[in-house]
Parts: sequence; structure tokens; C-alpha cells
Amino acid sequence: MTVLRAEEQRQTHRRPRPSSFVLKLAMAITGVIFVAFVFVHMIGNLKVYQGAEAFNSYAQWLREVGYPLIPHTGVLWTLRVVLVTSLLVHLIAAVMLWLRGRAARGPHRRRRMMTGLTAFGARTMLLGGVIILVFVIIHLLDLTIGAALAPETYRHADADGTMHAYQNLVASFSRVPMAVFYALSMVVLALHVFHGWRTVLQDVGATGRRLRLVWVTIGAVLAIAILIGNALIPVLVLAGML
Repeated sequence: MTVLRAEEQRQTHRRPRPSSFVLKLAMAITGVIFVAFVFVHMIGNLKVYQGAEAFNSYAQWLREVGYPLIPHTGVLWTLRVVLVTSLLVHLIAAVMLWLRGRAARGPHRRRRMMTGLTAFGARTMLLGGVIILVFVIIHLLDLTIGAALAPETYRHADADGTMHAYQNLVASFSRVPMAVFYALSMVVLALHVFHGWRTVLQDVGATGRRLRLVWVTIGAVLAIAILIGNALIPVLVLAGML
């Protein structure tokens, strides 16, 4: 009986796999990948402010980068796959940690010490991740695949490789619901980036005060840049300035 009871206790206290540390590390790594991708993508989107020719040329370059060593659109689709995979891993890890936290806490809720924007960002991280995943899917369907959401206005690349990315973007954001959805998604994304960036050092065990201050400042700059650089585009389209 003693041996059986000890085995039952051992089974009961067996640590779940993957460990919470591994899940947090996965969230940190995929989060940094995601932020880097979004920031670089935002820099590319700034070409839209230079007009149709500059933005279309940028879109065409994305399809041809690395050619002929790499097939057409090879780098572009690799980046998309990395982004979506990172989002899925990030979301799965977040859900698993959230479920474990609820199970460990039981019916007792911990009184929150954070207030304001920080508290709001922490409370909405899981929901924000789901919204961002939905946004990525809709964004790809709308401006990459095209015909899924706006078959009557979407223009595919010409036979000679000429792109119409600028025209497609303007046509998409000329629809008020899509413009509003995109702008609001950027607000959610900025909040998610800021709060997620703050927690990366905690997840990997770094506690230095100066390091945290510099890290948080970088996160704030990245979040604001992503918000302004991207959310301003649909606003200017609706205002007739693009």
C-alpha cells in the first residue's frame, strides 16, 4: 500500500510537459521574431507615402529578391510562413500557460497590482493574440491572395511582373470597414508588442534594472512606430491623400 501511495503521489506531482519555462522561452523567441518582422514590414510599407511607383516597385522587389538563386516569391513566402508559424506557436504557448495558471490558482483570484495601460495590456494579451492572428489571415486574403475579399477590385500581377500593390491597397482601404478594422488591429498590435516586449526579459530571467529600462524603452519606440507607420495608411486613404 505504501509503494502504491508513493507512486500515486509521484504521478500527481509529475511536472507537465513541455515545462512552463520552455513555453515562456518559446513565447519570448517567437515574440521577438514577430516584432522584428512587423517592424521591418512597417518600414517597407512607408514606401506607400512615396507614391504608386515606389510602392509597386517595392512589392515587385519582394517577389524577386534572391532570384535566380531562390525561386520567385520564395523569400516572401518563407517570411510569411515564419510569421504565421511564430504566431501559432506563440498563441498555443500562451493558451497552455493561461490554462495552467488558472488550474494552479483554483477559485482564488490574485489581486492585481498593475493599473492603467499596463494592466489593460496584461489582461488582454490572450485576446489580443487571437485578434492579431485573425488580422494576419484577413490581411493575406485581402492584399495577397486578393479574390477572397474583393474580387471586383483586386488586380493581380501582369505577365511581365508589374505589380499593382498600391492600387490594391487603396481599393481595400477605401472600404470603411476594412480601413477601420486595419487601424484598430494596429492599436491591438501595438499594445501587444509593448506588453509582450516588457515581459521577455522576465521570461528569460534577466532582472537588471538598467537593462529593463533600456529594453522597455525600445519596446515603446517599436510599438509607437508600428502603430503610427501602419495605422496612418488607411486614415490617409479615406482622407483621399493616398
